[in-house]
Amino acid sequence: MATHAMIDIETLGTGPNCVVLTVGAVKFNPWNSIEPHSGFLERLDVDQQDHMGRKIDDATLQWWAKQDEHIRQEALGDEGRIGIVDFCKKLNKWLVGCDKIWCQGPQFDMVILEHLFDQFAVHKNWAYWQICDSRTIFNLMPRDPRKNLDGIQVDHHSALADSYVQAVAVQRSFKHFGVIQK
Repeated sequence: MATHAMIDIETLGTGPNCVVLTVGAVKFNPWNSIEPHSGFLERLDVDQQDHMGRKIDDATLQWWAKQDEHIRQEALGDEGRIGIVDFCKKLNKWLVGCDKIWCQGPQFDMVILEHLFDQFAVHKNWAYWQICDSRTIFNLMPRDPRKNLDGIQVDHHSALADSYVQAVAVQRSFKHFGVIQK
């Protein structure tokens, strides 16, 4: 059975050196419709990143101010923050056994995560060839597969909820195109 991971991050900017607020992920098999599982959500220490010179973008802060209160609290609240090295080790351990790592635009999520790992001198438990882009698949679909997810609560900009929705959408895209497992 294939095990893939879907990762989503929430940040305070868009550059590779921006502050990372939250990282959410789920494991799934893209070749079937078994529900994504093994949810992972960590809230990263913002002060530690700021001290290391990671960037906070004013326009992104203004954008966060317009989001729903519960989403802002999840992303920006102080409770439950974890140190960066501890986070990196937890994510590495969680990714053990994953064949592929998906994200919605690897030029965002994975570039920022790789920069964070490098800056804090932590080994990355993935190779460049494992990274997959869900956005490309979604753009091939006749309509966005993240829409009309019957019965699935969509909390946009919640890293864990977004990773779940994106994993289900990859599964539905594979099914639509008749992609079969090797």
